[in-house]
Amino acid sequence: MDDPSLQRNFKGHRDTVTSIDFNCNMKQIVTGAMDSCVMIWNLKPQMRAYRFVGHKDAVMSVQFSPSGRLVASASRDKTVRLWVPGVKGESTVFRAHTGTVRSINFSSDGQSLVTASDDKTVKVWTVHRQKFLFSLCQHINWVRCAKFSPDGRLIVSASDDRTVKIWDKNSRECIHSFCEHSGFVNCADFHPSGTCIAAGGTDNTVKVWDIRTNKLLQHYQVHSAVVNSLSFHSSGNYLITASNDSTLKILDLVEGRLLYTLHGHQGPATCVAFSRTGDHFASGGSDEQVMLWRTNFDGTDYREVLRLQKKTTSEEPDTFSTHNPAQTVGMLEQRMTLAENKLKECLLNQREINLHLQN
Repeated sequence: MDDPSLQRNFKGHRDTVTSIDFNCNMKQIVTGAMDSCVMIWNLKPQMRAYRFVGHKDAVMSVQFSPSGRLVASASRDKTVRLWVPGVKGESTVFRAHTGTVRSINFSSDGQSLVTASDDKTVKVWTVHRQKFLFSLCQHINWVRCAKFSPDGRLIVSASDDRTVKIWDKNSRECIHSFCEHSGFVNCADFHPSGTCIAAGGTDNTVKVWDIRTNKLLQHYQVHSAVVNSLSFHSSGNYLITASNDSTLKILDLVEGRLLYTLHGHQGPATCVAFSRTGDHFASGGSDEQVMLWRTNFDGTDYREVLRLQKKTTSEEPDTFSTHNPAQTVGMLEQRMTLAENKLKECLLNQREINLHLQN
């Protein structure tokens, strides 16, 4: 298994890069930055980048629609813009919140948008005509991030009130609040299976919960500074994080350990994202650089698991895909349960030692 390798550097932003995403066609990357610009980078070297100007303040979040035909951006100017990612850079704009819009995310069907803001609310919109649908209002401080679950039925939000909340989109109710972070929570997202979430924040930690049992499954203290961003690999086996300690960390969720530490940015690494296929990832930082990396570890262990599964399920030889996260969920849950049991065992042993010392 080879280390991930840096493929290309993109320079064009004039301030900290805040957000990054891949087009599903793997031909473009979109970035937002504190310079108020949205940039589309064409991955073919001979094609120039597009710079989209329209926001009147820092761009905090960007994302391609699932089809790749639109780009959404959220800004400190309290607006959201929807762009056509072509030469003209045409956009529509709407005032989304009464405070900075920190985060924007498309539902997997491309029909809805969820936004998070310093006005302490999460809001859901239709993409068509950008019609406001409803607000989620239980956070008591800035909301840094909000994402739809893969099936679009749930929303996860992360806030400076130190909570991560799970919401039911249909009932518009908060199902559960996770309160284990001891600092502001900057980022959160759903595992591709939809059964787990991960979050990171100013306490320098990354936590993974099972949202069916509301149990903390994994706790990583691998960064020495604030965790700004995270992204799940499409297989569900890996999680990548970006931190103010200038590093990117790749976590092996199945083994529950740090796999790689990547040094590339000069200063805080502010955003990171895997491509839809998982073959690449991209990162941005306060050094104004956008970096494209090849994920050389992609699928190595996973394909072996699938090969063995195919052998035992020969009646359905074509049902397995190296990019189908559902295939690894059982294994991930099993390993996570084992890790949880080991943690319990360690805690019990520690208690026994403490009691022994007290006596």
